[in-house]
Amino acid sequence: MEQDNNLSLHCYAAGKMIRGEELLTIRSPYDRRIVGTLSTVKKEDTLAAIAAALAPNALMSHFERYQVLNKAQTLLGERKGEFAALISAESGLSIREAMYETGRAMDVLMFAAIAGLQEPGQVLSCDVSPQGKTRKIYTVQEPVSLAVAITPFNHPLNQVAHKVAPALAAGTPVILKPSEKTPLTAIRFVELLYEAGLPPHMLSVLLGPTHEVAEVLVADPRVAVVSFTGSVSVGKRIAQTAGYKKVILELGGNDPLIILEDAELELAVTLAAEGAFRNSGQRCTAVKRILVQESIHNEFVSRFIEKTKTYTCGNPADPATIVGTVIDEAAAIHLERLIEKAVAQGANLVQGGARQGALLQPAILTQVPRHAEMVVQEAFGPLAPIMAVTHLEDAVSVANSTAYGLSSGLVTNNLEHAMYAIKHIKAGTVNINEVPGYRIEHSPFGGIKDSGLGIKEGVTEAMKTFSFTKTYSLPW
Repeated sequence: MEQDNNLSLHCYAAGKMIRGEELLTIRSPYDRRIVGTLSTVKKEDTLAAIAAALAPNALMSHFERYQVLNKAQTLLGERKGEFAALISAESGLSIREAMYETGRAMDVLMFAAIAGLQEPGQVLSCDVSPQGKTRKIYTVQEPVSLAVAITPFNHPLNQVAHKVAPALAAGTPVILKPSEKTPLTAIRFVELLYEAGLPPHMLSVLLGPTHEVAEVLVADPRVAVVSFTGSVSVGKRIAQTAGYKKVILELGGNDPLIILEDAELELAVTLAAEGAFRNSGQRCTAVKRILVQESIHNEFVSRFIEKTKTYTCGNPADPATIVGTVIDEAAAIHLERLIEKAVAQGANLVQGGARQGALLQPAILTQVPRHAEMVVQEAFGPLAPIMAVTHLEDAVSVANSTAYGLSSGLVTNNLEHAMYAIKHIKAGTVNINEVPGYRIEHSPFGGIKDSGLGIKEGVTEAMKTFSFTKTYSLPW
């Protein structure tokens, strides 16, 4: 694998390199140096990739799927530092976050490899009613014809792995369209899978103008599944234009962390900081709203300010840096304006918030109005807006008040409070005494309302969406 300095990469259609004429230049959000270039593709390349994926080929055996994914995990482990450096360079994430993400992607490959060996199914006896017969019905999982995966910038490797690996474990060919902001890691990951022995027709990676790549892939009736992670507006447009096919949408979140007066306060402070500032706050499951019971509000804020001062913001390549840049200067300017709007509405900026290019110091705001834009819409960055709540019912009401419903967290030592939150928070995940985003790579993950259609991802659930259930019956 080459070093991540001035890479010159290309897309692939079923393993065939496409040397496009138009070049996309990827620059570091931190210092604007050129990280690499990628030649983009045209509509005819997109159509060729679809045709190659659908051409008659032998179905990969379960063991072959395992071999490829297991080998890919080994290769990724050997090159963990190189992949992490590339993630950090093109996304601005701190190197420690990039190393963590690479480890998570290795877990995805491990779980997918194990799942590739398995054959989930059922056996149903038919003699269970007066209308029955002495037969048995069996179910097996078969791969769909072709899946399209469209991934965002905030996890350049793990978001790709989370879609591609389960599809391959299910035996389904994939065409990947990564973010134009962080495509280099995705290309390298595809090359790694080829090196691991993946049959070329099983995976393509394309990037180009929306009307020549993404729109063509989404609308083509030969595509059986579209799996998308990104903004609400784009996700809803995909749902409207995809036609007669399965659509999996993960559209972001506005995740609350509720802290009650019976919470262990040091734990609450740590969870709030980790949830709000890790990955520069650019996670759909990041803590976007901190709802603190009035009786402990002031003490929590005081401790939280001191904790936040330890979250060093700076050069992403420095191992001491915890918070790197957001994805680009435009995103940082948007976050800066959200802070200004909230302050104009009565919020207090009590810590951080200074901007230098794409760097934004982790910001704490108190007295944030419940109608402020930063807490109604998803603020994708290191912002920690704190709102006081009177009691658990008030907190749950605020938690449910936005259009999103992805994840949530509650810090409490009261089992009744925990059960109330689990039952009444309208979100795909409710974590007790943990950040909203906590999960393992094969656990079900996904949201409702504007966060998604309720279809779960995670290796095990994703494999279900990349396959279909066939039933057959035999006399018994």
